[in-house]
Amino acid sequence: MTRERVRAGETVRGGGRPGLRDVAELAGVSHQTVSRVFKDHPRVSAETRAKVLAAAAQLDFRPNAIARALATGSSRTIGVVSFDTTLFGPASMVSAIESSARDADYFVSVVGLASPSRRSVAEAADRMRGQGVDGIILIPGHVPADQVVRHLPAMLPVVSLSAAETVASASVDQYDGPLAAVRHLLDLGHRTVHHVAGPADWLDARQREQAWRDALTAAGAPVPEPLPGDWSAASGYERGQVLAADPRVSAVFAANDHIALGVLLALHEARRRVPEEVSVIGFDDIPEAAFFTPPLTTVRQDFSALGRRSMALLLDQIGASAPAASPVAAVIPTELVVRRSTARRA
Repeated sequence: MTRERVRAGETVRGGGRPGLRDVAELAGVSHQTVSRVFKDHPRVSAETRAKVLAAAAQLDFRPNAIARALATGSSRTIGVVSFDTTLFGPASMVSAIESSARDADYFVSVVGLASPSRRSVAEAADRMRGQGVDGIILIPGHVPADQVVRHLPAMLPVVSLSAAETVASASVDQYDGPLAAVRHLLDLGHRTVHHVAGPADWLDARQREQAWRDALTAAGAPVPEPLPGDWSAASGYERGQVLAADPRVSAVFAANDHIALGVLLALHEARRRVPEEVSVIGFDDIPEAAFFTPPLTTVRQDFSALGRRSMALLLDQIGASAPAASPVAAVIPTELVVRRSTARRA
């Protein structure tokens, strides 16, 4: 099968994908110059670079990732190792990382693990090594970050999206947000605030529960026994039935918005009006939270900022000539978003 040569205003036809020489011919430069452009070589003029990129766009040319990795020593790929990616938080983190990586001209390879076993982490690490990733972002979920890190390649740049002692970390503040939520309810005149908690083996859930407890204690308010949930609306509904049956309950802080959704349904079925009789606050600010009945007051996590910060920390490591003296720990603040599910106590 023959392959037609490229001329100005034409594209490659009949012979497969265009290559460096096709781009060079259309741009009127050498193929070495095209190669320099895609390696971001500094000794290429802006005019030549623009000409080469325009020719590449016309031909729909994409540099071969493997060839570029061999030439530059960088795969332009980062790995993401995550647990429980079906949940809103981890899934939102993956999405934010992918967006930030794309802005930095990096690819993302995601490995979702069901368990924190040494074998599963080792298999993930082997897969990442095989892909030649430049670094890894770890989403530990319910697994201590340092427990996972020790099974990853020692010299590979790693950033954890949960607090860690051995590697750099970027995490959302899981303490100040619940404090603000509970204080908001107390300021509305509620005597105390009940809590439907997340799973006890999740650090985020434990931090949110501790903040709830500390806020009540600091205010001299009674601290009811927390009701355990599992992040699901179903668990919120089951615990919400218990709360709805207690006439003393006037305010509820749910560990996440899905739990809050279940609590709202249980209160509705028990004819406990929200917010006239019971105020409810969630955590996350999922996209649907503004469309609950009533719209949910909640604590917003800025996953976009988390993705940008984690990617910046990883790129700092990738570009560093030596490891940092001590791991950086970046904390992203939360925001209380007040809607119509909370009101002053009657």
